Amino acid sequence: MLLLENEILQYLGNPVEERFEPLALKIFEFQRARNPIYARYCNSLAVEVDSWKRIPAVPQQAFKRTELRSFPHEATTFEFRTSGTTGEGYGRHFLPSLDLYEAAVQFGWEFFRLPHHPFALLMQSPEDAPFSSLSRMGGFLTAGQRDRFFITKDGVLEKDRLQKFLGSTNQAITLFGTALAFLNLDSTELRLPAGSILMETGGFKGSGREVAKEVLYEQLSQSFGIPTSAIWNEYGMTELSSQFYSSGIGNSHLGPPWLRFVVINPETNEEAETGQAGPLKIVDLANLWSVLAIQTQDLAVAQPDGGFILLGRDPKALPRGCSRAMDELIRRSQACPP
Repeated sequence: MLLLENEILQYLGNPVEERFEPLALKIFEFQRARNPIYARYCNSLAVEVDSWKRIPAVPQQAFKRTELRSFPHEATTFEFRTSGTTGEGYGRHFLPSLDLYEAAVQFGWEFFRLPHHPFALLMQSPEDAPFSSLSRMGGFLTAGQRDRFFITKDGVLEKDRLQKFLGSTNQAITLFGTALAFLNLDSTELRLPAGSILMETGGFKGSGREVAKEVLYEQLSQSFGIPTSAIWNEYGMTELSSQFYSSGIGNSHLGPPWLRFVVINPETNEEAETGQAGPLKIVDLANLWSVLAIQTQDLAVAQPDGGFILLGRDPKALPRGCSRAMDELIRRSQACPP
């Protein structure tokens, strides 16, 4: 196992294009041999896997219904969970190590040349939210600086402390949080220093407060005094180890070289034509310890630039997501103040 993990880590640090497919197929065979649930699923599909695009993708909902491990149960060290806050249950992603997850976060940030500004994070620290992959990502990006997290263990968004932090520096910063956490700032004007960026994630799944991206970005631009081109979206999920990014309004989500996607034609279950909407299938080489191919519940349209435009959640899917979980946590803390 460690040999394959090291091979993937080397690829993340030096992603040579022609190595992607052989490595993806190698990981697929590894997981099929060590993950009996996934093996049975693959056998039931009877698909000939001759390219990375044909690797059987596990439905995202499967993480809520079973334990998908490609390593011994007793080696489990970390567990990430989806929200599961409306009764549909939560998904679980088990890991024996965070090495691949951390490498995917750090190398992904480097690949997109995202700045190494000081961070202000509208999320809980990993110590306060041990099952949150987003909080763990924030911990990696800040080298574990606890004071850069501005939501308490009880879900209180520390607006005054954030305002003091922003007012204490002229240095550009990266303000990173869920879309719903930004909405919980109300109309408070918190100006960002020149050169700062804002990174939002999570969407509005199930919150009852849907806001068009264009409207949200204009609001954030006015509130924080930055152009919409300086506002980024991070698209990731608990079930994955890597992230897609887009900037501004109307631009594609792009992934690092170890993260690929296929938009599926729902009628044929084959790859959709460019410009045709369909469910998003994702292949993540850093997902060694569960399954590398996941059929998401999100709809997208592939673009000529190699990315995709995210259309949102399949309306037939149940609401979930880190943003909604954070929103409900904040709401509970506001309803029941300490």
